[in-house]
This record gives sequence, structure tokens and C-alpha cells, in this order.
Amino acid sequence: MRYPFRPFLTGLFALVIPVSMLVSTASAQTAPAPDPAAQGGAAQTPPANPDAGFLNFFRGTELGGLADVYYEYFSTKQNALFHAFDVDQNAFKVSMAEVWLTKAPAMDAPVGFKIRLNFGEAPRLMNFNEPNTDVLNVEEGFVSYMAPVGKGLQFDVGKFSTTAGAEVIEAKDDWNYSRSLLFQNAIPLYHAGLRATYTVNDQVTLIGGVVNGWNDVTENNTGKTVLATVNYKPIPALQLVENYIGGPEQPNDNKDWRNLSDTMVMYTVNPMVQVMANYDYGHDTLNGAGQTWQGVAGYVKVQANKWVAVSPRVEWFKDAQGFMTGTAQQLKDFTFTVELKPADNFMWRIEYRGDFSDQSVFKSSDGTFGKNQQSIVLGLLYNFTTKP
Repeated sequence: MRYPFRPFLTGLFALVIPVSMLVSTASAQTAPAPDPAAQGGAAQTPPANPDAGFLNFFRGTELGGLADVYYEYFSTKQNALFHAFDVDQNAFKVSMAEVWLTKAPAMDAPVGFKIRLNFGEAPRLMNFNEPNTDVLNVEEGFVSYMAPVGKGLQFDVGKFSTTAGAEVIEAKDDWNYSRSLLFQNAIPLYHAGLRATYTVNDQVTLIGGVVNGWNDVTENNTGKTVLATVNYKPIPALQLVENYIGGPEQPNDNKDWRNLSDTMVMYTVNPMVQVMANYDYGHDTLNGAGQTWQGVAGYVKVQANKWVAVSPRVEWFKDAQGFMTGTAQQLKDFTFTVELKPADNFMWRIEYRGDFSDQSVFKSSDGTFGKNQQSIVLGLLYNFTTKP
């Protein structure tokens, strides 16, 4: 596979390194302005520094990256069903190798951007239904503008990750290594379009948007999908998030809407213990017939000390007509993750997961079908960032 962004990445690193050196020495290279009174003459305007704007731009820019590698073994001795990115049996795999460059907009510097490039197995899996292969490795790519409205109204235009769900694409930011049944089967992963974010106060943040739809940079009809999010944090320990996504998603069909309600609650019990719950309900229409799916996931994270954490997860997912999984079934999942973190930017995750269905959907290497799939995975995660 060819990666058209390789020249871009090479140039990016070649640019950012000397820029960081210039920023650190800029103050030492600036001579003090002459004192007009001491010279007995009129004040003179010092010459403009041609590099000032360039350096100010990169002072607020973050460069980061990560590497995610895993080995997994399945009881079926077959590749996984209903897993998002950890799917390969008895193999060492590069799930993702990422690099990102981002500059958040602000009231005094209103223009920003985010470019997140992703390589490996994950981008192929998350973009499996995307006809536009030019954006295969662009996990996120958008331009931002901060409008001077209240505390700032931020607009993002381009491709960005969804706000739905309790989990995200990067495993380092989740509590478990494998992504949940809800992440894989109930919600979209990304959108392309316009979104606006407004922080009302320290407790409430609102997000709204108009996008092409679910997981499609290339539109498959002439309709548009709307996004709405309310993020409410009444006290520092409690966070409540409600997402709504609605719009036509079937190819060449603007009439039938897909609707999703996504609810997330997270509570910090104490510095050692956090709990979280996620509920999804979705509905669509296919060939005149209603299609529904729903599920709930519960999480606990116990941070025993700085280096060790354990995170159990339980799930239930009902695909009533088989719209999301291909089979009318009820799925359950139990996951137990041990996290070992010898350094702030490096961690190991050792995880057991059991997937269970009320239908015989899991194929084994001997050709038989069963109702469960067990797995053990070892994930290695490294990341870096220039952000303090």
C-alpha cells in the first residue's frame, strides 16, 4: 500500500524541530530597543521582525504521536467477530501508528487546525465502507475558527471523530484495550462536515453540527445528518453527556432517517475508583421495515497505584433485526483489563475478554459454530507530545 502522506510527514518533522530551536532562542537574539531620550532624538519605530508571526504560530502548536501494537489469541482459533481493531488471531499486529499536529483556536488567535494521520490495521478497518481512499489515513483533518461570541464559539470544518460513545479510537485514552460492543456496533466513528462548540460555563458545554452522515467523507445521498451534544458537569466528580445523531444514511435515500440516542455517565468515587455507564438506542428504516438496536455498557477503573490499574467491563447489546451485526441476536461481553504503566507515556495492557451470543455465530477453526468467543490480548502503547 502506498502512503501519499509520507513526504508530508518527512517535511513536517524537518520543519517543527528547527522551529522549536528558534522559539527557545528568539528572546536571546532580540536586541534591546534604543532609548530615544538618551539619544536626544525622536522616538523611532523598531524594524518589524519578519519571523515574529511565524514563531508565534508555532508556539501554540502541539506535535504528538503514538504506536499501538498487540498480540491476541482466540479460543476459536479464528479472527475475531464484533471486535473493532484487535481482530487477528495468533499474530503480532501494528494496530495503529499515529502522528498529529494541532493548534487550538483562542480569542486572541482565532484560527486553528488539527491533522491526525493514522497508519496500520485500524484505519483500514474503521474506513472499510469509505469509497474515498484518499482520506483513508486521515483520522481527523479540520480547520477551526473561534468567533468572538461570549466566551468563544468554535467552528470546526472537515473530518473529525464522533462525540458519541464512552470510548474513543485511541486505546490509550480508554480504560480497556479492546473497544466495546457499543463502540463497534452501535455508533459511528467519524463525520465530515461542520460542527460548533460553545462553553456556556464551567458546567455546561453545547455542540451542534451538520455532517454528511455516519462514517462517510463521500456522501451517499443528498441529505444531511445533524448532531447535538449536551455535556453537563454539575460537580467536578460527575459528568453527564447526551448525544443525538439523526439523518438519512441509506444510499440514495433522503426519506428514511437513522436516529441515535447516546447517553454517558461518569463518576469519580475517590482518587482510586471511577465508574462509568453508556447506553445507546438506535433506529433506522430499511426497505420499509424498522430496524432497532440498543445496548448498555458498565465500567469500573481501580487505580491501585501510579503504575497499576484494573478495569472490568460488562455489556449487553441487542440487534433485534440483525441490522448492525448481520444476525438477529443478543450479545454479551465481559472484559477484564490489567494496566501496567512503568512510564507516563508507555503502558502494557493484558486483557481477557469473553463474547457471548444467544445464536451460534462464532465459527471455530474446525468449521463448527458456537455461542461464545474467548480471547487474551497483550497490547503495548507508546505516545509522545510536545504539549506541557
